[in-house]
Amino acid sequence: MNNVLTIILGGGKGTRLYPLTAERAKPACPFGGKYRLVDIPVSNSINSGFRRIYVLTQFNSASLHLHIGRTFYFDSFSHDFCEILAAEQTFHNEKWYGGTADAVRQNLSHFRIHKPTHYIILSGDQLYCMDLKEFMEKHIKSKMQVSIAATPVSRDASSDLGILRVGKKGKIEEFLEKPGPDRDITEYRIADGDEDSGGKDYLASMGIYIFNADTMEKLLDNDKTDFGKEIIPDAIDMVNVQAYIYKGYWEDIGTIKNFHEANLDLGSLCPKFNLYDQDNPLYTHRRDLPPTKINSSTLTNSIASEGSILNDANIRNSLIGIRTIIEPKVELDSVYIMGSDAYETEEKKRKNRDSNIPDCGIGEGTRIRRAIIDFNARIGKYCSIGTDDIQREEGDYNGYSIRDGIIVIHKGAVIADGMRI
Repeated sequence: MNNVLTIILGGGKGTRLYPLTAERAKPACPFGGKYRLVDIPVSNSINSGFRRIYVLTQFNSASLHLHIGRTFYFDSFSHDFCEILAAEQTFHNEKWYGGTADAVRQNLSHFRIHKPTHYIILSGDQLYCMDLKEFMEKHIKSKMQVSIAATPVSRDASSDLGILRVGKKGKIEEFLEKPGPDRDITEYRIADGDEDSGGKDYLASMGIYIFNADTMEKLLDNDKTDFGKEIIPDAIDMVNVQAYIYKGYWEDIGTIKNFHEANLDLGSLCPKFNLYDQDNPLYTHRRDLPPTKINSSTLTNSIASEGSILNDANIRNSLIGIRTIIEPKVELDSVYIMGSDAYETEEKKRKNRDSNIPDCGIGEGTRIRRAIIDFNARIGKYCSIGTDDIQREEGDYNGYSIRDGIIVIHKGAVIADGMRI
């Protein structure tokens, strides 16, 4: 186990999560009120005993680099690390990463120094809790060369995922990348499926792989750029590949709708992803913030992160991020507020008010429904955001965007008093 390297793919442009990815990499998107998406794969790896981790980055990566550098540092008495490998130009290569496989290929020289026997490949933008040690043990015991984590999904969900056809003893016989909604994929149905499957009759790749080190070198000895579209189908034809079936919660945070729903679900009575699992903590940057102060407010199925101050507010099915200031008579329903990077001084507030700039946070009497409020947004008094049932046109506007029917207030946006969106 000491000769295993974890490789976390930092992702591309993350266009489907825009505008949240306008100024940050997708794995750097705030999650759960106090975390970042990248904390999930890093924590899974650490909790499973794999503490030699590389994060490969390229696009909009400054905030991701800052977060990794501040958060994941180990003692000087071990060989453990969590380090960034950004796309770089060398005398031998002047290209950016062309895809997931190409990103790994371009860094093989850095990986070989550690003489790994196995690689674990993880995505930087998925939500799950997996025992990667058990996954590795089954891979080694099977004597396969590649293992792919797979989870049962419905036909609708299979359209945008890689679908596996698995034979005897879990060996993968065929891989179909993103079949779309119209293609007949009946032959890929799980044989002898569980009657209580709930319609989840297909096995989808989770984008989580284990490779024997020599096998990965062999499979990457070409100019193909993507694991899902090219390397994995090639592997099935060239080497022994097995499926590791995972039936726990797994969500690919690919769209604003997925992101919104996954975050709000954390505050439900029985959340699908458990932040309170003592054996599998989710690690993040330590801030040493004060506890949240709640002044005569009502919270229902909601989470309020540390450092926040809630004044006589009515909050339902919502997630309140760090250092969020909510003034009296505010009503929130199905809202994720990411919070603020810092508290404002009284002097700063006075200067802003002289310029008719609202304080950071949510102003008095404002009502918001079905929205995401990015970091450092300033929402004035008596605003109304998403509180009617009007069908809104998707697009980008001054200070906000609309995606999947969800209003996203941009990072640092200023919403004037009384504004209706």
